[in-house]
Amino acid sequence: MAKLLIAGEYVDSEGRENTQVRNPATGEVVDTVPMGTVKDIRRAIDVAKGALQKWSEMAPSKRGAILLQAGHLILQQEKELANLLTREQGKPIRESILEIRRFVHTLDHYGGMAKSLRTGAVVLDHGRHGIVLRKPLGVCGAIVPWNFPVSLMGNKLGPALLAGNTVVVKPAGTTPLTDIRCCELIDKAIQDGGGPKGVLNVVTGRGSVVGEELLVNPTVRKIGFTGATDTGRHVMQAAANDFKHVTLELGGSDPMIVCDDADIDRAVSAASVGRFFNCGQACLAVKRLYLFDNIADVFINKLVDKAKKIRVGDGLNKDTLMGPLHTKAQRQEVEEQVEDAVKRGGKVLYGAERPKGGDYDKGFYLLPTLVAEVDPASRLVQEECFGPALPIVRVQNLDQAIEQANNSIFGLGSSIWTRDINRAMAGAERIEAGYTWVNSAQIIYDELPFGGVKQSGLGKEHGEEAIEHYTDSKSVVIATETQSEIIGGE
Repeated sequence: MAKLLIAGEYVDSEGRENTQVRNPATGEVVDTVPMGTVKDIRRAIDVAKGALQKWSEMAPSKRGAILLQAGHLILQQEKELANLLTREQGKPIRESILEIRRFVHTLDHYGGMAKSLRTGAVVLDHGRHGIVLRKPLGVCGAIVPWNFPVSLMGNKLGPALLAGNTVVVKPAGTTPLTDIRCCELIDKAIQDGGGPKGVLNVVTGRGSVVGEELLVNPTVRKIGFTGATDTGRHVMQAAANDFKHVTLELGGSDPMIVCDDADIDRAVSAASVGRFFNCGQACLAVKRLYLFDNIADVFINKLVDKAKKIRVGDGLNKDTLMGPLHTKAQRQEVEEQVEDAVKRGGKVLYGAERPKGGDYDKGFYLLPTLVAEVDPASRLVQEECFGPALPIVRVQNLDQAIEQANNSIFGLGSSIWTRDINRAMAGAERIEAGYTWVNSAQIIYDELPFGGVKQSGLGKEHGEEAIEHYTDSKSVVIATETQSEIIGGE
């Protein structure tokens, strides 16, 4: 049975209550985890506070070296961690391996930034000198979702730990196991590197208990949250009582625009991967497809062929290209969104069915689904679809495509496919999103800031900007003795 990680030790919950983690592909129990109590999470917060001074006073280069060593330890156990991630989350094993490597890449990125962190300085008037210091915020709460539980945890841990903060992680209730194991390895690197116990802690349990205490406890000075927009709204409201800093990476409904001069084959491949990777369960994913009318038929035929070749099955099978949805409720919601689109005139081109028989009946499977002639007012377009269903809309020109792309409460990612630099720049400048790819698959880079606009979030992860969101600036003015004498003489 898994346990809580507090002060460098595995401990049971005070409440002695546990919950089961099940494999979405088979329904089998993977492990059990403690249901943390208010007392558990308060202890973790207090321990993190106690470790803060020693950790924050370590040289950034030492903290960076610890992150690099943590990545090394995790890579040594890549296969074990990927297997565990697939069993608790459901994604194909090859995607789990990519996620573990993505996590390590993020730790490496911020570990490598350590020696380049600088403060600012300026010469002021009358001999005074100004210095701008960056100070860690303190104890940070990291609330992690179930769809990419490891890599999205890394988005928070990398910049938070490098900046000198201590962290309490609250994993998703259905995918806590790989997070716990990864944090154990990071904690080992911290202690082996001379850091104190309690820099990194993990408490599992209900969001209404563990997560809520992170939001309301005044010792916690920052919340990094990835999840649904409605929950993010609650996080922001609760954090406001103590003026906590927040970074919110929320829902998305990313538009993909394909112009009539695009490389069709590359765009088809990007649409397929962008929609069906992780069974479509990603905030940042192709969720609305806008095709210029004069290339739509060719594009759709190629995309349907791609969808038909996607092998659906247990993620532990090496031939599987798409696993099950994570929960029964998640599958039902996607099915209801597709049904609504069909009622409004949409035509299913492929999918919209559960594969049946044998092992399929044990898991939450759904075939890759493509729906054409979709009403822009349908749920499939207006809501975030967190599953393998893609609405396809024909447009006459770029202006119409951008107008419909922006007709959404979300603004996370987006992409445009064209050989025309003028069209590309129009898309980059006019599409309302925090990220726009031009002729590129939706790949996130640690070098670039990532965050949404509108109801897709607040703040930035990745890039140097993430460090800014885990630090406060402090201005210092230094006057020389000569300046003091001048003042005295006046």
